[in-house]
Amino acid sequence: MTDVVLAALLLVAAGCAAWLLTDLRRVPRGLARAGQEASVSVVVPARNEEATLPALLGSLRALPLADVVVVDDASVDDTSSVARAGGATVLPASPPPAGWTGKAWACQLGSDATEGDRLLFLDADTVLEPDALSGLLELHEHHGGLVSVQPYHRVERPYEQLSSYFNVMAVLASGAFTASGTRRPMAFGPCLLASRADYVTAGGHAAVRAAILDDVELAAAFDRVGLPVTCAVGGGAIRMRSYPGGLRQLADGWTKNFASGASAAAPGPTAAAGLWISAHHAVAVGAGLALVEVSTGWGSSLTYGSPLLWALAWVGAAAQLAWILRRLGSFRWWTWALFPVCLVAFDVIFARSALHTVLRRSVRWRGRDVSLRASGEVR
Repeated sequence: MTDVVLAALLLVAAGCAAWLLTDLRRVPRGLARAGQEASVSVVVPARNEEATLPALLGSLRALPLADVVVVDDASVDDTSSVARAGGATVLPASPPPAGWTGKAWACQLGSDATEGDRLLFLDADTVLEPDALSGLLELHEHHGGLVSVQPYHRVERPYEQLSSYFNVMAVLASGAFTASGTRRPMAFGPCLLASRADYVTAGGHAAVRAAILDDVELAAAFDRVGLPVTCAVGGGAIRMRSYPGGLRQLADGWTKNFASGASAAAPGPTAAAGLWISAHHAVAVGAGLALVEVSTGWGSSLTYGSPLLWALAWVGAAAQLAWILRRLGSFRWWTWALFPVCLVAFDVIFARSALHTVLRRSVRWRGRDVSLRASGEVR
């Protein structure tokens, strides 16, 4: 009976992930449509991005854009000179006014300095394939409002593989890919496209000036004025490489995102995503205890369920995780075959995020302390 109950619970958890990815759309790919891209202005908020800008600007060079503006947010490296060498217009950002985060201020300044009737906000670590802009415009023409893309995560160094569960949970808990009618407006910050008219109607980044997760709040601002929000994953069209600066950068980045993201997601998707990752914890612990029992004969009093059940559960959890990760990034085989390794990293960084959220009430990112209090003060 124990095996039956455990198997039922694990299947329900797997079903939650399947439900949350029912409508996992990708950016469509096709031939660029001449003339339609010329009204798009690109805004890139950049703080110490000299290493990432060349790839992004190189991917934009061949596109018929109205203009490309890089807003230099008080960088201490060669961000400005690299941006100019890449063909972009560089706009030095003044210090953010009281109540503004640095990124929101940079995006607002950039949008005010551009001319196109459509605005494309890109993080500096994104790269567009030649047909990506055409796909974005196709999504925007079909849905209107705000189009948001979570780029395909290009993973290179071993420590970067530890982002696997964070990528999955960000997509699952967002609720952005469930069946129509069950979504709370949600957006992913690396790639945002909207018409200038709709952006102004929603209040622009001034409406989300204090938000750490300005992308999520921007989606809510569009929703408040009756404009739709559509999400997609980058697939082969749009990719990014997050946190190439080392393990500390990865930990700080995900600490910042999860410190505010948990409260922004809808309760239903959050609970379903929580059940799914709880099941992965159960499988990791159950399979580990079962292996110890089979190998040594010790620990039978601690083990629930048969070793066969846990072996099958491990295979099932790994297989579903592999299916999801293949759609989100270039993660290596061990991130799913040996999933407890990345699960431990997720737990440690999530605990760090909770510590910053509950006790310190601030997170540190890009050399700034960002308050989590209602004022959103940037120190």
